[in-house]
Amino acid sequence: MKKSLLMLLSIMFAVSMAFPATGLRIMEGLIIHSRILKQDVRFSVCLPENYFNTKQSFPVTYLLHGLGDDETSWLEYGQISQYADEATRGKEIVPMIFVMPQGFRTYYVNDFKGTFLYQDMFVKELVPYIDSLFRTKADRQHRALMGYSMGGFGALTLHLKYPDLFGATVPLSISIRTDQQYMAEDSSEWNGQWGRLFGAPGLAGADRITEYYKLNSPFHMLQQMSADEKKKLNIYIDNGDKEQTLCRSNEELHILMRDMNIPHQFRVRDGGHSFQYWCSALPNALRFISDAFEGKVYRGDIRHKPTSDQYPDKQIHKLSILAENAFAYVPAEYDQTDRYYPVLYFAGNFNSSQQKTIAEIIDAKIRKNKVCPMLLVFLPKNALSHFETALPLLETQLRIRKGYRFRAIAGFGEDASEVCSISLKQEQFTACILLDAKLQEDSFAGLLSAAKPKALDHTSLFIDAPDKGNYYKGNGNAHMILRDKDISHEYRVREGVGGSDWIMEGLPEIIQFMAKRFHK
Repeated sequence: MKKSLLMLLSIMFAVSMAFPATGLRIMEGLIIHSRILKQDVRFSVCLPENYFNTKQSFPVTYLLHGLGDDETSWLEYGQISQYADEATRGKEIVPMIFVMPQGFRTYYVNDFKGTFLYQDMFVKELVPYIDSLFRTKADRQHRALMGYSMGGFGALTLHLKYPDLFGATVPLSISIRTDQQYMAEDSSEWNGQWGRLFGAPGLAGADRITEYYKLNSPFHMLQQMSADEKKKLNIYIDNGDKEQTLCRSNEELHILMRDMNIPHQFRVRDGGHSFQYWCSALPNALRFISDAFEGKVYRGDIRHKPTSDQYPDKQIHKLSILAENAFAYVPAEYDQTDRYYPVLYFAGNFNSSQQKTIAEIIDAKIRKNKVCPMLLVFLPKNALSHFETALPLLETQLRIRKGYRFRAIAGFGEDASEVCSISLKQEQFTACILLDAKLQEDSFAGLLSAAKPKALDHTSLFIDAPDKGNYYKGNGNAHMILRDKDISHEYRVREGVGGSDWIMEGLPEIIQFMAKRFHK
């Protein structure tokens, strides 16, 4: 009798875990029994706040976790319910269902031996099961993928393999390798992580590039896709500038897609391999997915336009440098003190209105005590070609604090390469900022080889590049070289094609970076 009761209770428990209880909106520990895998697979679900108050159907986003995490990670660490609810209430995104499956250590692919066909389970069992269990819009336009690290790999490869099943994807910090990285990976790392999935453990070098690996590597998959298949792709990649191996692989993937004219969004922001970074990606990632669900062209990232305040014209000083006029901005207190200030030298083709806007943005931050008081000097063209002569002339006309740590230099567009060359040769700048730099593909290696040793110790670089700009290879290669050599720098890839208006939007972060360098 007791045995029968226990069996009945266990059956009742299994059923309750397999099917969501009425009224519960956020659930974990749900189970699908996979005939393909011959075992249970757990998953979590987050339903929209109005799910039980309506009979409408909803789009679905599958959230994939990273290596070592599980089906609860997006709820616990990713805080997806909080971010999604807030965005939905603010009408930033449409209501959607989130499904978070247990991914094990599969990278969301079938292993090459055919012993654990996870991807088959995902496509043939999980997706249909979710469509039967919840009120979903069961078509490609209304299915999306998002994942971090290993889950980023899965989110990308599932979209590439099944563009008729998943209409959009947001891979974050994709755990991916180039062929060269894959061949050079330490054997213990390779055997445990990649060899068991894509080829027999124990292989080395080029032998690791198996045909099965090529079937699952986005670098190879993209090149095998037809023109019609490529048209179905809708991809938003986001990767932190503090990544190590993934810095190169994600950048190379972006470059390949640009070379192949595959439309996609690509962002590099401040951060590394952490939930802090992945959570910060969610506002724009969810906007991208929501627009895809509505069949719209992506509306673009959330933009925080820099605030500026008007200030008296007396804060603009006219200077004379090598028979040309230059203009400098000074803080409001400048004429009421004899103190000296840090300085930012700015080179670029800005008209007077644009110069004033830049100065106003800096002035607003100083007045609100967000950054230290500083000077801003807009350099005339001839000052760059005669900088060693121009610098002393400038410093006789303004009260500039002595020492490399109180000098920074920024270059925009065509002037950025020359600014970079000056900063790396002169050992007298704490920061060098390259804005929408027209760097040629192989030019940065030459600039770096000509650098003086102390310049590399003293000068931190900040590269700010547009994801649709023409010089994506030059800027991307600069970042990869700096990461390989472990040289201090910041790297951003922001939405857009570049230009002076584009620069203004990134200026607040750059000013903060520079002020920290002045007071490091």
